[in-house]
Amino acid sequence: MFKLCNSTGYTYDMNVYLGKDRQRAVQHPTATHATVTNLTRGVEGLGHKLYMDNFFSSPDLFDDLTQKKISCCGTLRLHRKGMPKDLKPKTLRLKHGDIQVRTRGDLTAVVWKDKRDVCLLTNIHDPLREGNYRDEHGNAIKPEIVADYNRHMGHVDNAERMANSYTASRRTWKWTKKLFFHLLDLAIVNSYILLSSCGGKKISHRDFQLTLIREMLARSGREPRPSMSVGRPASASNNTRRLDTRHNKHWPGRSNTKR
Repeated sequence: MFKLCNSTGYTYDMNVYLGKDRQRAVQHPTATHATVTNLTRGVEGLGHKLYMDNFFSSPDLFDDLTQKKISCCGTLRLHRKGMPKDLKPKTLRLKHGDIQVRTRGDLTAVVWKDKRDVCLLTNIHDPLREGNYRDEHGNAIKPEIVADYNRHMGHVDNAERMANSYTASRRTWKWTKKLFFHLLDLAIVNSYILLSSCGGKKISHRDFQLTLIREMLARSGREPRPSMSVGRPASASNNTRRLDTRHNKHWPGRSNTKR
């Protein structure tokens, strides 16, 4: 599932992967290009900043989104089409703390050597100066572009974490049923985020979900029940009558055991 989220974890849009879409593949250079273009249709022309990982990033995609007034930053695979040849993995020989920078217009590619090569592509940040940057202990100094990416990336993961915190889904279910309940969990998370943005008394995600369950149960108890079937009643009908919510609120009781 591909998602577009903001800094609070609110899910703007999503796309369930159901196999390669040949029609979109013809209209766009790559399938990932088509996915990002489809998800960002609702935020075009608003000047948003979009952060993504190396599964989606490419120079062609960033150029396309810039025309739609969407600035971008993301990690990048060095073999992507449009990348400088001297930044290819086989040609780079960086030492610990080295920074290599290449620019084209407002597009900047940065390769930073930490424990491994970290490549980022951006049109949000100013170009860095090349060189070797290490502190007095010999540790590589993290560039500001890397720190900014780490701060803003992961909002989709935050939304997933909140949706899976109190989910009803089970591992043994078929994927269609899992998807249905995951969409329900996302709807609850979105409503919780909207409530939190309105101000007032703060409430935790857990308490919000418990309140929502109680109110839904209370409302279902006031709904009219279907008429009883005509015929001779069973002998145990009087005993089961007490379970009917019209006559008695028979709520589950609390227990100290896990079962």
